[in-house]
Amino acid sequence: MNLNRMNRRQFLHRTAAITATALLPPSLLLAAESAGKRTATDQVALGRTGIKISRLGFGAGSNSGNVQRNLGQETFNKLIRYAHERGITYIDCAQSYKTFEWIGTAIKGLPREKVFLQSKIGGKPDDILAAIDRHRRVYDTDYIDSVLIHCMVKTGWTDEWKRIMDGFDEAKSRKWIRAKGVSCHSLPALQCAAASDWTDVHLVRVNPQGHVMDTPEEKWNATSNAAHVSPVMAEIKKMHVKGHGVIGMKMIGNGDFTNPDDREKAIRFAMSQPEIHAVVIGFKSTAEIDEAIERINRALA
Repeated sequence: MNLNRMNRRQFLHRTAAITATALLPPSLLLAAESAGKRTATDQVALGRTGIKISRLGFGAGSNSGNVQRNLGQETFNKLIRYAHERGITYIDCAQSYKTFEWIGTAIKGLPREKVFLQSKIGGKPDDILAAIDRHRRVYDTDYIDSVLIHCMVKTGWTDEWKRIMDGFDEAKSRKWIRAKGVSCHSLPALQCAAASDWTDVHLVRVNPQGHVMDTPEEKWNATSNAAHVSPVMAEIKKMHVKGHGVIGMKMIGNGDFTNPDDREKAIRFAMSQPEIHAVVIGFKSTAEIDEAIERINRALA
């Protein structure tokens, strides 16, 4: 008898749940169906930084930003807005990019809390705090979400760049930046970065073809191939264990992957690596943004 009453209660509960679901508007039903699915525009945790960014980022530095610069500022602004409307909140730039001076205008009016700005500083400015402050002024913002030391190629760079790193620490304590890190362009520099506890965020060149990947040679444009992928992934795993944020770049092989199969292969590889939190791709059209989102969504399905 007690068993029968329990079954009846369960039946009534389930019926009520089904009825309530049927009354939900289509938009909420779609959201419920999508729950648990990973997408290109998810807000993902960037390691243990406490910061979330969109899984896919907008790179503003193709060929040092010349590709985007050639679009003209109005078209560039529209492209940034289009990406943001599609859910891409992460924008990647650098002081050396031709688009550096355009970012402030491009993001003007967007909710600041829904934009993740990552920038980079190369060279060794005499006054590193002034250099970081210039980023804030150019981007017209009180803070930069992540600032990286740009393009390290030498082993032991953490010793040579100690003064710059200390400046980053001071900027972080002043809340001018939320996270600090490095982009590397050689395996020795990458190994040095992975071993360091200073770094919050790593920007790492990665694709399964090994194209323009980090190699044992201490120079940016060393010849590379698929044999260099495994050593880079080994360093990424070390970064992940330490809780560092890892962002993959050169997804499209520095723009050289004109064959769609290569782009598909590269994106599927990156999305299959749990140690890579996000990726950044340099865009020059809305069609490229749409394609990247579609490929990432398909890879994650």
